[in-house]
Amino acid sequence: MRIVFLLLISSLFVTHAQTSDVLIKDLIAKNLSETIELRHWFHQNAELSNREFKTSERIAKELKKIGLNPITGIAKTGVVAILNEGKPGPVVALRADIDGLPVKERADLPWASKMTGVYNGEKVPVMHACGHDTHTAILLATAKVLYNIKDQIPGQVKFIFQPAEEGPPPGEEGGAELMVKEGVLTNPDVDAIFGLHISSKSTAGQVLLKPGSIMAAVDEFRIDLTGVQTHGSTPWTGIDPIVTASQMINSIQTIVSRSMPLTTAAAVVTIGSIHGGVRSNIIPEKLYMLGTIRTLDNSMRATVLKRLDKIVQNVAAANNVIADVTFMNSYPVTYNDPELYEKMLPTLKRVCGADNVNYMDAITGAEDFSFFQKEVPGVYFFIGGSSEGMDLDMVAPHHTPDFYVDDSALETGVISMTSLTIDYFTKGL
Repeated sequence: MRIVFLLLISSLFVTHAQTSDVLIKDLIAKNLSETIELRHWFHQNAELSNREFKTSERIAKELKKIGLNPITGIAKTGVVAILNEGKPGPVVALRADIDGLPVKERADLPWASKMTGVYNGEKVPVMHACGHDTHTAILLATAKVLYNIKDQIPGQVKFIFQPAEEGPPPGEEGGAELMVKEGVLTNPDVDAIFGLHISSKSTAGQVLLKPGSIMAAVDEFRIDLTGVQTHGSTPWTGIDPIVTASQMINSIQTIVSRSMPLTTAAAVVTIGSIHGGVRSNIIPEKLYMLGTIRTLDNSMRATVLKRLDKIVQNVAAANNVIADVTFMNSYPVTYNDPELYEKMLPTLKRVCGADNVNYMDAITGAEDFSFFQKEVPGVYFFIGGSSEGMDLDMVAPHHTPDFYVDDSALETGVISMTSLTIDYFTKGL
């Protein structure tokens, strides 16, 4: 009898899901042209972290058009709206990041970005070189679909439009960490959160994910070196921070190659910026370097941080240079809750096609979605962003001037986020 009952419940769920899928797909198709237009507008009006003023204004305007009451000014420029029809049940949060990058767009598009902003005190071009414009448009479209079927939602949905995923400007707070600090996951308390990221290196229609660690922790650092300035023709009369820096950079690379158990997980230490000196014949007094650490294992992360400081201080001492190490922005590992992952994986396979949903290896890119996942169970996944037939080896990577995402990717994002939400409620998780 129990088996018959369970089979009946399973059959009812499948039937309901199939009916719901048809309705959702119809609504997505009906609003697809509007979703694409919104994406183009956000792309054309890209703004830097904590400066997404026009972006947040447009998000709030669109949420009001849907019928929701947005709350603005969260974590400086963030926007949140809640779908609440008064029915008891869980609270699901959906997140999109909204900021652009200091990159000049080279793509020949009628909706290419010509925006500028100020980064590190300099005027810079700004573009959505990581696809956050698509994330924003997808979440707005998801909000519209869910509002249209709100009678089917036994609970609440919290739509989170998050600024500064790429990191706030120096000296400022921002991003997911600040949103959590300001209580975005409370009042009402969130039970689960879902987020996605576009991938130019995958074909539109594809979904990629894995349980556990999916993206690396990141720790940014600055190394300041102080020597003694002198003429370049007589280096023995000074103390050279440039030579010291070169020794440091080479030694820092041994942290990964000689101190990390790389069969456990990947790790990366990169010096991406070095500043020192103004003339060929002057050895400067000061120099600074900027770098990033990426780890997928917390124990390995602790080892890297410890080894970095030790190497810097010892190399500096050997050269009579004064060294200071400052750790700046840091994100935890982006971690997909294994139980939630297993429960929601069938949803993605059903609505996107089982052949289109694939396991991926963890990557050393980082995401501050991890701050949400530290507080509540969450699943983060990738969707393909390149059109069918593209040579993915030739596609421009993220954070580059030629980065491009095809509009055909949007539909997969909306169906995924909408269906994950509906199924979470329906399954009674």
